[in-house]
Amino acid sequence: MNGFTIALLSDFHYDPYFSIHPLHAAIPMVNGLHPDLIALTGDFVTSPEIGDGAKAALDAEPCARILHQLTAPHGLWAVLGNHDYDTDPDHVTRALQAENIQVLSNQSQPIERDGQRFWLAGINDVLSGTANLAGALSKVPPNDAVVLLAHEPDYADEVCKFPVDLQLSGHSHGGQVRIPLLRPFFLPELARKYVWGTYRVGPLPLYTNAGLGTVNLPVRFNCPPEITLITLRSAK
Repeated sequence: MNGFTIALLSDFHYDPYFSIHPLHAAIPMVNGLHPDLIALTGDFVTSPEIGDGAKAALDAEPCARILHQLTAPHGLWAVLGNHDYDTDPDHVTRALQAENIQVLSNQSQPIERDGQRFWLAGINDVLSGTANLAGALSKVPPNDAVVLLAHEPDYADEVCKFPVDLQLSGHSHGGQVRIPLLRPFFLPELARKYVWGTYRVGPLPLYTNAGLGTVNLPVRFNCPPEITLITLRSAK
């Protein structure tokens, strides 16, 4: 699997006015990278501060229809984020699966090429209280490599105790507004340690993607929307 590529996108927060624009822009950019697999680490919709969460979950359909335009030979794989769980996770899951985007819910699937494989694992949103990493890894044979999709990056402090070789996350938006010499303005729970970019948490490599969309205010400053291309390399 040396050289296998994964395009990582996160935190779409679909709306028809603001976040739709970076989402549309991302489609040809990602397809132009020709990734082997595409990973989507949650928050397809936005949970309203006041209002009907079930209604907000309806934004999953147009979001999924746009994401369906992405192509990769080993498919599109997703986990849900806290906003998805705070609206209607079952509805968001159905909307994604209807567009051939596979949702990993405390599950692992083998990704195979040329007789070799690694396991792609995905857990439920940690803040929802339903994440089960041990269950997600239960079918993985010893010594097989594992790439984990987990919405919240700070969960790496727990993941590093398990046989996981790489964690891919979002949730932080990179802070969304970043002023030099000051701490980023918007840092949600479980995204306050590993905010943006590459980290090593004990033996575990972690990458936190800054996301495409926004919450609270439709503003990014010194923190552009991000597409990440991960290339897997042999450690031997």
